[in-house]
Amino acid sequence: MTVRGALMRVLLQEDVNFLLTNRLPRRFATNAVGWFSKIEQPLVAKASIRAWRIFSDLDLSDAAATRFRSMHDCFTRALKPGARPVDPRADVVASPCDAIVGANGTIASDEIHQIKGMPYSLAELLGDAADAKPFLGGTYVTLRLTAAMYHHFHAPDDLTVERVRYLSGDCWNVNPIALKRVERLFCRNERAVVSCRLREGGAPVLLVAVAAILVAGIRLTFLNTDRLLREGGDRTVPLAADMAKGEEMGWFEHGSTIVMFLPEGFALAEGVGEGRPIRQGEAIARRV
Repeated sequence: MTVRGALMRVLLQEDVNFLLTNRLPRRFATNAVGWFSKIEQPLVAKASIRAWRIFSDLDLSDAAATRFRSMHDCFTRALKPGARPVDPRADVVASPCDAIVGANGTIASDEIHQIKGMPYSLAELLGDAADAKPFLGGTYVTLRLTAAMYHHFHAPDDLTVERVRYLSGDCWNVNPIALKRVERLFCRNERAVVSCRLREGGAPVLLVAVAAILVAGIRLTFLNTDRLLREGGDRTVPLAADMAKGEEMGWFEHGSTIVMFLPEGFALAEGVGEGRPIRQGEAIARRV
């Protein structure tokens, strides 16, 4: 067994992983990693990226750059043109990000699941019960961006961003081990509720970007990306930002999660299921 294999075998034990990634000062660790990752010193950058690769399946073959000023520069890397072709079909809603598909299904009531047996309230997640009503009977899908993945997220269709609600919170890990142990985890964590309306047909769509431990920030391109979204505290920002299908909407400064909500009239695309990988631009749902 390789050194990496031995380390991962230990770190993926549930009790050890939960202890190391949650039972420490989460916000302090997140701020510390955010600071450290931005150090633009060649030796520090190379060493930290090399260490990162030991603990993840980091693949930089589709990155636009071959050298990075810092670990943060690598976290937030752009891709080569054409690396993520977007499904052009008019009846297809594209995945907003690279991800592992998590819990998904029909929104039969206010209660949905972060993982089997661990429900949470849609109204609590969104911060307003009225915002949940248009999605009753619709579909949700959880998209987990791992640390090694491309961290940007994009418009799933031609749409208008109508509002962003920022809700401050904790920064629990969002991996399956934590989702099995921490009740209402997504409702506890820092998050941005991005309310959109599709240009074709006017259907509402929600993207809830959930921050996690070591995520030093959520940035939204249609707001001020020079400032972290958390600066300024809880707030609701009305908008009228038109975006084309596949256009960049923002990024995480580490891996995290997006929960996507669609109303009645949409269904998950064939092949989209729990535990399966998906890439930004691939079909995630279809109009029915």
